[in-house]
Amino acid sequence: MSRLVVLCPNVQRDADFSVTAAVKAMLEEEGHEAAVCPVCGERWDPPPFETMALEDALPRADLLVTLGGDGTILRIAPQLMRHSVPLVGVNLGHTGFLTELDRDNVGLLRQAAAGEFEPVPRMMLDVAVWRDGQKVFTDTALNDAVISGIVQNVRLTALGDGKRILAFSGDGIIVSTPTGSTAYSMAAGGPLVEPDAEGIILTPICAHMLAARSFVLKPERTVSVVPEGVSEGRRCVLSVDGRGLTDLYDGDEVAVTKSRYRLLVAHLGTKSFYETAFEKLGEKA
Repeated sequence: MSRLVVLCPNVQRDADFSVTAAVKAMLEEEGHEAAVCPVCGERWDPPPFETMALEDALPRADLLVTLGGDGTILRIAPQLMRHSVPLVGVNLGHTGFLTELDRDNVGLLRQAAAGEFEPVPRMMLDVAVWRDGQKVFTDTALNDAVISGIVQNVRLTALGDGKRILAFSGDGIIVSTPTGSTAYSMAAGGPLVEPDAEGIILTPICAHMLAARSFVLKPERTVSVVPEGVSEGRRCVLSVDGRGLTDLYDGDEVAVTKSRYRLLVAHLGTKSFYETAFEKLGEKA
């Protein structure tokens, strides 16, 4: 059965579209339609085939393939989450923890295009900033929301359903999903959590407090982070999945809750989470 596969190349990773062209040709040989929707680049030389906007392709897509790295997936996750379209990533970058395939096994996209995969939903987090009773910012995270100081440390209080979890001075705090547990949270000393699990992970960053440790909370919690002592000379910012910085001020509240949206990942059974963790993190058996 012919299916529509949307190819999303990161034009910074596949600048000449050579990988995209090879994948497109392979899928079309299998009888599928391949739509190319470039991402993660403002300008690029036109490829030798037509392209289209991702929002135009998603409503009738059967599968989405990213050609880049983890950042490519994080970039398109907010658009993709509103559609029940499974995603499979091909790593053309560095670590590629979120990607299922590498250049060497890109042929497995034939299997994915035929629908031969396990659909695995990934939990996401809704992030909002409240200021003077008004919601002034919203976004959705696949990996994490990071509240941090700029150059200087910051005083933060983290709460779960309005009850204080911890208050400390430090570089910041990471509120992550299980998917994001292998990213910044892990580097800051947080736990590794299976990506198809559910939970909200709080990980302090360089806390000036011996008892400051990571917390894994049930997914139904509302996590609030409140900065204190913020001034013109002591900035505090919010970053959601690395997509820019939003300034926070005294009295602001960053509210994080489990999203009703999930990202659907196509798992082809190439490696387990544990194998990937040891491989990507530089540990060999």
